[in-house]
Parts: sequence; structure tokens; C-alpha cells
Amino acid sequence: MTVAKTAVVANARFCPFGVTVATIQPMTTYLEKLQAIQQQNNSWLCIGLDPLPDKLPVEAVSRWDEPLLPFNRAIIDATADLVCAYKPNLGFYLQWGAAGVIALERTIAYIPKHIPIILDCKTGDIGHTQGAWGKGLFDEWQVDAVTVNPFVGAEAVLPMIGQRPDKAVYLLARTSNPSASDFQGDLPAGTGLSANVLRQSQQWPVAGHLGYVMGATWPEELAMARTLAPKANFLIPGIGAQGGDLAAAVAYGADAVAGPVINSSRSIIFASQGVDFADAARAAAAWLRDEINRHRGR
Repeated sequence: MTVAKTAVVANARFCPFGVTVATIQPMTTYLEKLQAIQQQNNSWLCIGLDPLPDKLPVEAVSRWDEPLLPFNRAIIDATADLVCAYKPNLGFYLQWGAAGVIALERTIAYIPKHIPIILDCKTGDIGHTQGAWGKGLFDEWQVDAVTVNPFVGAEAVLPMIGQRPDKAVYLLARTSNPSASDFQGDLPAGTGLSANVLRQSQQWPVAGHLGYVMGATWPEELAMARTLAPKANFLIPGIGAQGGDLAAAVAYGADAVAGPVINSSRSIIFASQGVDFADAARAAAAWLRDEINRHRGR
């Protein structure tokens, strides 16, 4: 369930009686922002900004004392007209310690404002702790969406988007790892944890958008997920290095407002480990964007 959208003061105008009157304009929702960039770039492609120490192009980054930010900036500069979102994963930055967190913060600030940023952190606490995550990620870092683990229930989501109509949470529904079925159940049969998450979470009173992480490595389950959550946006990982089913992601990914966010990381950002890494990343991103569009019939 989605609470009605609120409004914000966008600008002010001068009144002849000497009073400044605020002009109230509707707040752009997450789905509206996503839809706008998908149309502008003709793209459902999201690039995961996930730097690995042994994969960084040594020739290209050796001249930088702190290579993460220059590497990310080069990838963003090369692909910003090909994507609908960027998705940095917090874990890949924590491995670099404080320098990694600083690089992540600066990467988020560098991404063009019209492109949604999904921070993949899979947080899932309750109460004040989850509220602190929301303040840090949404209010301080100004990301547009985060991934959340649903194990504790609604208390993991409401502190994040209960009163933030312009933000989104992607709830883990079906992950792309091989052992996912050990706990997540038989989604095609409509039973188990994944099915329960999809059914029950849609009743939560959120102001922002509640979407779902649906791994492309489980194509037979995307159709059932779309049946259970017809209005939700899907974040679909597993394309590229993990060998996910692109055709199924396209066929069942779109909702009534926007297309899915189809993520690929390693196959794009590490397309080359030479000095041409940014050009190679652009070529890989363009190929995948066009391949997605081929399945869309565009």
C-alpha cells in the first residue's frame, strides 16, 4: 500500500504586497525519476560500481594514490548516457577501510543528479537503528534507493520509506545465489519465504516505493513474482558474469510505470584491465543496453 504523495517548496515568487509566496510543486517520486531517465537514455541497464582490488586496471590507476574514486569517475563519465541507474555495493568499499567509505561518498556525489543511485547494503535492522540507516543513506548521502533484508518484517522498511515519498527500498525477495532456495522456498508454487515476502509486504503503509530484488538466475520465478507484485519495480541482478536470463528479465520485469532495473557489474566495469578500461566499459554497457532493447523489441 502506498501513501499519497506529499509536496515540497520548489521555489518562491515575489508578491506585490511585499510578501514572498512559496510555490508548492509536487515532489518527484522514485518511479517518476526512474521512468524519466529510462526514457531519456532508452535504457533499463544499471551498472554496479563494485571495485575489486585484484581487478582494477593497474596500468591505468597506478598514478593515483587512492584509485577508487578516479576509477569510478571514469566509468561514470563513459556510461552516463547508457544507464538508468548506478548501484554501488557498500561491501566493496568497506574492504578499503575509511578510504573506501570516503570514495563511496564522493562517488555518490559525482553521479549526475538525474540518474538514480541504488545503494546495495542489504540493511535490515529495526527501530532507531534502521532509522539511523535511513538518515545516513537518504538524508545525508542522498541516495535514491537502498536494498533491505526483510527478515525482521515491516520494521526494516517503515523507518526508511514510511515518510519519504521520493525514496525507494528494494526488498530481497529472490536472490541470485545458488543456495537461495535453502531458505527462500518454492516461489513458482507460491510457497515459502519469497512468496510470503512478496504478498505481505505490499500491505505495509509506505510513502515511498517498495520494490523487490529478483535474481535473473531464477527466470521461472520472475513470472510468479510479477503476478504477486504487479505494481512493484524489480531490481534484477545476475545478468552478465552470473549468467542470468535476460529474456525473462525483460519479459516479466516491467511494472505499470517503469521498466526493471537490470544490473550488471563485473562484465562491464572490468571489461578491460588496461588503459582503455573506460572505453571498454562503455562498449560493454552499450552492447548490453542494446541487447536488452532487442528483447524489448526496440
